[in-house]
Amino acid sequence: MEQETIMDETPTKKKIVSVGDLPGIGPSSLEKLEAAGFRDLLSIAVATPGEVVGATELSEQTAKKIIAIARANLQMGFESGDELLRRRERCIKIGTGSKEFDKLLGGGIETGAITECYGQYGSGKSQLAHTLAVRCQLPIEEGGAAGIAVFIDTEGTFRPERIVQIANHVGLDKDVALKNIRVARAFNSDHQALLSEKVEDLIKNEGLPVRLLIVDSLTAHFRAEYVGRGTLADRQQKLNKHMHTLAKLANVYNIAIYVTNQVMMKPDTFFGDPTEAIGGHIVGHNSTYRVYMRRGKKGTRVAKMIDSPNLAETEAVYVLDEGGIKDA
Repeated sequence: MEQETIMDETPTKKKIVSVGDLPGIGPSSLEKLEAAGFRDLLSIAVATPGEVVGATELSEQTAKKIIAIARANLQMGFESGDELLRRRERCIKIGTGSKEFDKLLGGGIETGAITECYGQYGSGKSQLAHTLAVRCQLPIEEGGAAGIAVFIDTEGTFRPERIVQIANHVGLDKDVALKNIRVARAFNSDHQALLSEKVEDLIKNEGLPVRLLIVDSLTAHFRAEYVGRGTLADRQQKLNKHMHTLAKLANVYNIAIYVTNQVMMKPDTFFGDPTEAIGGHIVGHNSTYRVYMRRGKKGTRVAKMIDSPNLAETEAVYVLDEGGIKDA
């Protein structure tokens, strides 16, 4: 067991800027904390003592103290509405290629937020993912975010050929467009969660301007691995933690998070659409924007805003073609 540094009750005068600066954290504890995902002061500040103790061999008293010090150095408290408004002004809206769809989203897929699109197969969820992966590379004045995309593929849906088609349509060099997309295939839910945590390494260690993270699809592995009501609590707890990781990435690094979700049919629904998103309240509450996508008439697709903190429940009609998504 690593020997802990004895800390008195007087606040340290040393400026705390990283986890390694916290008193009582030796090289061994630092390595264990980073392996568990506690890589910055914010992750320590919002953790519980039990989580820190579980990741290291520190005592609960030491865990409480380093959490208190992390919180004090981050000055975690209230902020005024005008300060929040100024912070909101740094949000970037990534266009979808359809003016009607952009209008539905309040201008496009928003950075600093999680946008969830759910629907049956063929509704355009993965097509939108490919379109956004290319369009996020465009300059901000052209509806992009002047950054790169990270694509976590859980179902084998990513197709580089599709990226080439969309890049040619928007006027981007196909080779550059492909290089500006980092793709990883997730083979199970643990791997998926790990990959989402690795996005931070791309930003901090490699200095990449990540502006969009795509998870296609969010719930496929969780749905396959946790079968039966007896496993529901474990599944939801794990899914909740995964979505909190995504939310933190969105908030701390001003990244747009786009996740696709599978659906199921509710046989007890006698009126209206029986389609319901997988993941229950956990996914619903963690998503900033929820959009339901379905097939329309004559080859069109329809998107409906289901939940949003500031947007109306409107619909947008669009079509899919070689260039991605466009107005009908």
